[in-house]
Amino acid sequence: MYQLYGHQNSGAAAIEAALELCEVPYRFIDVSSSPEAVQALEKLNPLKQIPTLQLPDGGVLTESAAILIHLGLTFPESNLLPENPLKRDQVIRGLVYIVSNCYAAIGIIDYPERWLAEADESSRENLMVGARQRLHWSWEVFADQFAGKLYLGEGSPGALDILAAVVTRWAGAREHLRAARPGFSAWLERFDRHPALAPVFARHWP
Repeated sequence: MYQLYGHQNSGAAAIEAALELCEVPYRFIDVSSSPEAVQALEKLNPLKQIPTLQLPDGGVLTESAAILIHLGLTFPESNLLPENPLKRDQVIRGLVYIVSNCYAAIGIIDYPERWLAEADESSRENLMVGARQRLHWSWEVFADQFAGKLYLGEGSPGALDILAAVVTRWAGAREHLRAARPGFSAWLERFDRHPALAPVFARHWP
């Protein structure tokens, strides 16, 4: 059985949603529930980052894009990744775009002190403001380049749809997109209601 380490309102929501689409059994381990859960996570991933996915054979995968690609390749019937190689390449490109541009900026916004030798309040605030501006611009570029590749209501949602729906929930991105990219914003709101995924999103964002 897959063992997914995460907590509420985290990137683990994307992996949980993907596991639901794969229709495979899994156990969600809330690392905020106990020190023992944190210790178990640290043994698998010394960075203690989530999501971390332990595979049925005991192997470990970290990094959201890598996990989603693994699930898409392992369970092709889930349609997490397109069968067409050219379309699949673009989905993988989009996944890497989100984690390298958007996810990275969120890490700076949430933990600015990790990126500063002298973490005084002025420096922290300046870094957070700059990272948030960069994040919002990165989502504008994503909307311009990838919106045409997202789920349109036929078949099953894919890995790129799921990751975009989760990562846009942080750092004011959705509020910004309502004004800056209203079409993409409307798509996100529709996607949140997808019957296969809405229960997962509701657990993470009640």
